[in-house]
Amino acid sequence: MPTPLNILVTGGAGYIGSHCVKRLVADGHTVTVLDNLGRGHRAAVDAAAEAGGGKATLEVADLRDTDAVEAVLRKHAVQAVIHFAALAYVGESVHDPLRYYDNNTAGSVSLLTAMDRAGVRRIVFSSTCATYGEPTQDQMPITERLTQQPINPYGWSKLMTERALIDYGNAHSDFAFAALRYFNVAGSDPGAHIGEDHEPETHIIPVVLNCALGKVEKISIFGDDYDTPDGTCIRDYIHVEDLVDAHVTVLGALGDGDQRFYNLGTGNGTTVMQIVEAGRKVTGHPIPAEVGPRRAGDPPALFADPSKIKDELGWFAKRTDITEMVADAWRWFEANPDGYGD
Repeated sequence: MPTPLNILVTGGAGYIGSHCVKRLVADGHTVTVLDNLGRGHRAAVDAAAEAGGGKATLEVADLRDTDAVEAVLRKHAVQAVIHFAALAYVGESVHDPLRYYDNNTAGSVSLLTAMDRAGVRRIVFSSTCATYGEPTQDQMPITERLTQQPINPYGWSKLMTERALIDYGNAHSDFAFAALRYFNVAGSDPGAHIGEDHEPETHIIPVVLNCALGKVEKISIFGDDYDTPDGTCIRDYIHVEDLVDAHVTVLGALGDGDQRFYNLGTGNGTTVMQIVEAGRKVTGHPIPAEVGPRRAGDPPALFADPSKIKDELGWFAKRTDITEMVADAWRWFEANPDGYGD
């Protein structure tokens, strides 16, 4: 077992962050969560820690409050950071870009400043495939060598954070970071202790499952005339537990001066209609679907080439069956139809 660390998880009250808390606690690390609870859930932290067989400390603070973040780092003698905290709605970022640059980019710079003051030299950053913009279909699958050219403020806010990490790393040889660019995240922990609870909910799998619960009358499919097997868009879905495993693997591999960039995905694509059919199979609900016009900016297919992290660290996604991902998510949704209830 790796040496236990004191780890800070920013955004640890969110969907992915809480799954990471569960894993870190189970691995024997001392975990502190920093979250402003703007879109996270206090109950998720408690449930994640309990599921991991231990405890996690929640510190309610905002990343942009550098002094508060530094105080948390020092109070808990933090040795490494896994940074999930961010706003992540593409459409919202277009309508309110300054909020995204303030929260995502300035918040990350504030975190780095606090880490610098407190002497914390390791961070794994939750980046996104949105930094790649709109790749052409002859650029599929997406490798880390692809030029990053975001098409929305959300993607730019993440890319700017990557740039800040690079520049800070270039100035400090003992600092190490990894930026993990992932695609679509799905599933829940198999024990249904924690799950996905967003407001509003825009992700296709939770929307499908909310339809099965009767909370959504029907789902909308944006275009069925793409050059794909069933005409609907193809995306790469990675199970949240695989995603967390990648973060833990990368953190354990970081050495002084490392600057690592990895795409996280399965390397396979799933169509929107295949998601709907998986939802129907798992829930037994008809899940009415209405096909509308294409949505501007939606490429026919987006999926990762995850071979770099496999070649360098031996990591690869193990839970690749989309029906199993939907089934894992459904167990939590069925047991928690009102989410965390906060």
